[in-house]
Amino acid sequence: MKINRRSFLKSAGVLAAGTASAPAAAAEAAAEPTPRWAMLIDLRKCIGCQACTVSCIHENAVPEDSYRTVVTTYEVASEGRVDAYMLPRLCNHCANPPCVPVCPVGATWAEPGGAVLVDNERCVGCGYCVQACPYDARFINHETQTADKCTFCLHRVEAGLLPACVESCVGGARIFGDLNEPDGDLRRAMDEAESLKVLRPEQGTAPHVFYIGLEPEFAGDVDAEPVLWDARAERR
Repeated sequence: MKINRRSFLKSAGVLAAGTASAPAAAAEAAAEPTPRWAMLIDLRKCIGCQACTVSCIHENAVPEDSYRTVVTTYEVASEGRVDAYMLPRLCNHCANPPCVPVCPVGATWAEPGGAVLVDNERCVGCGYCVQACPYDARFINHETQTADKCTFCLHRVEAGLLPACVESCVGGARIFGDLNEPDGDLRRAMDEAESLKVLRPEQGTAPHVFYIGLEPEFAGDVDAEPVLWDARAERR
C-alpha cells in the first residue's frame, strides 16, 4: 500500500489533534467538582408512616428486626396537650466519622462524595464501629455477621436515582442532593430554611443529615420511651 506525502501529513495532523485533545479532556474531567451528598429532613412534614423504613428494607434486603433507617415516634405532653413527635434516623454520613478509625481491618471508609460505606467481605463483625457511632445507626447483620448501615443508596444515586427512602416519602419530608450544586433542590431548601440543626452536634462529627424543626431536647440522648416500635430496642 502506497501512502503519498499529502495523505501522510493529513493523517499525521489528525493524530496530533487527537493526542492534544486527550490531556484537555483529562483536565476537564479533573476540574469537575466532587459532589458532597447530604440529606435534609423536614420534621414538619414527617407523619411517621414508616414508608421510608419499608422501602429501605426492600431496596437493600435488610434482614428481619434490623433497620437502616427508622422513624421513632414520641408522645410529648405540654400544657395539658399530648402531641406526637417524629424523629427519622439514619447514618449521618459524617465528615469526621468516628466509626472509621476504630475499624481494625479498614472495612469502613468514606467515599469522595461523603457516603460512609462498609466492605462486607473485609468486615470481621467485631462491632467496634457499632459502639463508636453516636447515632445508633449501625448494627451487626445477623445473616452476614458483618456491620450494616445506610449507604445513602449510593447504588441508586450513581444510576441517577434518589435514595429509596426519599423517593417513597409520602409527605416530601426528605430531600437528598449535592451540597456543592448551588441550584439543586437540596441547596435551595437549606438556604431557604430558617434554622438547620443536626443530631449530637457536641460530638464534632460534622454530620450530613440536617433537620428542620428539630427540638433541642431531641438533638441528643432522648430521655423518653418511643410510643411505637424502636429499632434500638428490637436489636437488644
